Amino acid sequence: MTATIPTMTDSHSKTDGKNIGSVVRVVRPDRGDARPIVLSSPHSGRDYLPQLCAETRLPVEKLRRSEDAYVDLLIEGAPASGASLVCALFPRVFVDVNRAAGELDAGMYRDRVLGCAEPPSRRVACGLGVIPRVGSDGQSLYARRMNFANAQGRLSTFYEPYHQSLAAVIDEIRVRFGFAIVLDMHSMPEHSAPGVDFVLGDRFGQSSDHRITAALETGLREQGFVTVRNTPYAGGHTTEHYGKPDLGVHVVQLEINRALYLHESPVSMKPEFEAFHGKLQQFIKHFSQMNWEWLRPS
Repeated sequence: MTATIPTMTDSHSKTDGKNIGSVVRVVRPDRGDARPIVLSSPHSGRDYLPQLCAETRLPVEKLRRSEDAYVDLLIEGAPASGASLVCALFPRVFVDVNRAAGELDAGMYRDRVLGCAEPPSRRVACGLGVIPRVGSDGQSLYARRMNFANAQGRLSTFYEPYHQSLAAVIDEIRVRFGFAIVLDMHSMPEHSAPGVDFVLGDRFGQSSDHRITAALETGLREQGFVTVRNTPYAGGHTTEHYGKPDLGVHVVQLEINRALYLHESPVSMKPEFEAFHGKLQQFIKHFSQMNWEWLRPS
């Protein structure tokens, strides 16, 4: 990784932030300020380890196009508003934690693949399983097939610590408050939803109480943003796996239009980044400080 790629800091909040195995960044607010909110960023990691880069056939500048670039920086102030933060530090082009562990592409490996979900999901068929076969532009990442031990190593090193960390934060909040609200933060190419600033995905009401999605929509629109629900993104593995409203865990995926703050090629911040960052922080603060007591089980 080059020194010119910005990294997340804790400069905007009082936190007990820590890196877990240099794989996951967990930042918690002061206990007295804590709110029942978690912001996760599974796709903004940019720690391009040389050994992983050496396995691919594409240069880092092309690999970076698969990132939800700088989403972690956009939300890094959330703990100052009482929300917890969980961010992957590794690139999703190597391990995509917004996939199920069994979403493996058997064709990528020269030996037997264990734990592979059958039949393959649509995401695997498109080359975008838990170990992606292609980059964001559809280019093949690897010149040759790998040993399955490579995938197992990536899952144990990156995938499992991320989900262990996210699950632990969610469980702690749910036990303390009786419920937890997770905002799974992503970014989307401008062409994915022309004219739309945010896509809110709650799996058509299955992963979250509809009133939470409505509150997100209202808050964003008050900031002047254009929003739609569930099209073209209704949610991924995080919403599917953790979103269990009946058990008190509500998950909504937020896709941010990159054109608001990012040049996609080469990946770099636009001059508008700071202004957008400020508006997003205001939105996160407002949402976090809302009265969510009505979600507490009676």
